[in-house]
Amino acid sequence: MAVQTVASSPSTTPVDLGPASGLSCRECGHRVPLGPVFACVECFGPLEIAYDYSGYDTEELRRRIEAGPANIWRYAPLLPVPDDVAGKPNLNPGWTKLVKADNLARELGVTGGLYVKDDSGNPTHSFKDRVVAQALEAARAFGFTTLSCSSTGNLAGAVGAAAARAGFRSCVFIPHDLEAGKVVMAAVYGGDLVGIEGNYDDVNRFCSELIGDPLGEGWGFVNVNLRPYYGEGSKTLAYEICEQLGWRLPDQIVVPIASGSQLTKIDKGLKELIALGLVEDRPYKIFGAQAEGCSPVSAAFKAGHDVVRPQKPDTIAKSLAIGNPADGPYVLDIARRTGGAVEDVDDVQIVDAIKLLARTEGIFAETAGGVTVGVTRKLIENGVIDPSLTTVVLNTGDGLKTLDAVAPTSGPTATIRPSLDAFRAAGLAGQAG
Repeated sequence: MAVQTVASSPSTTPVDLGPASGLSCRECGHRVPLGPVFACVECFGPLEIAYDYSGYDTEELRRRIEAGPANIWRYAPLLPVPDDVAGKPNLNPGWTKLVKADNLARELGVTGGLYVKDDSGNPTHSFKDRVVAQALEAARAFGFTTLSCSSTGNLAGAVGAAAARAGFRSCVFIPHDLEAGKVVMAAVYGGDLVGIEGNYDDVNRFCSELIGDPLGEGWGFVNVNLRPYYGEGSKTLAYEICEQLGWRLPDQIVVPIASGSQLTKIDKGLKELIALGLVEDRPYKIFGAQAEGCSPVSAAFKAGHDVVRPQKPDTIAKSLAIGNPADGPYVLDIARRTGGAVEDVDDVQIVDAIKLLARTEGIFAETAGGVTVGVTRKLIENGVIDPSLTTVVLNTGDGLKTLDAVAPTSGPTATIRPSLDAFRAAGLAGQAG
């Protein structure tokens, strides 16, 4: 199949996307104007947003951010969005809690400060609301009328909700065997939801073909032809973490890996804050977390390879089940450059970590959160993560979306008759209060 670098109806008309000045190839540096373009015509490398931040005064920028709304648009001066973005119909995600996880820290032996960035508080209960909000603004700018995506579940719901709020048509594509909760959440917003017989990589290939077909005319695929804009939403996680830490970089951060885009953009966001003088320039380490049943980046890291070999996913962590992650090689570069690592945990460890986080901090994470907590514990036990340093762990979604993972081992402590004698006989009376 020929590489499709643009949508079937790319707009070359100049658009207002704030400080975004163009698109730049991550591989060869070739520059092109802003548009619904995702691959370099020179080398087929990925395109990403280039910015003009010249003229920003650090303290004035800090004041402007702190005076902004309690969502990602407080960072509008650093994002590819127009100045009036906060007044447009959007789900306005972000500014989620950074939970100081002292109970979990004691369990894991962390003394330097452990935090959970809990993105389950977003409108559709996953971090995907951040990236879709960004893509939606690009879709508006380029005149698209349909919002679409290939998804492992969370993104489908985020696109459906954002499209409904903004008055767009939506048509999203998912693997046919997703968790029931995610299917319902994607369908409830009234857009078209299409199950594809196959895994996520099959779904993604289909969407790439649709973009090059007249059937895709006027469609903005948030994670394909709008991918450069979509990915910038993940930077806001880095911005928020640093601001919530008092404009300070974390020493260590643990990020789940699906396509790998989130991890690369968090790194980009941290570097931008340093360049703008908003945080002190000092070392930080980024760790990637995968499920053992879909761990191509972890396998490459451990083997010392620069190329990520695709795998066929087989894990309960379906939101991370991307066997051929587009940003895998860049994740390897970042983990090695920062002194981090990429690790994986099996399904049993994932479930145990979900329960550990729930029991210690009252946070019910979906399976991806179980992966990050499980990998954090594993890396601490193996001496890779330093427990004396400030560590931030990402929870990217709500456990109500992946109930099947914990349902077999989570239920009533006892079922009794409605009497005090029955309660005593169950051996629970001493635990009351």
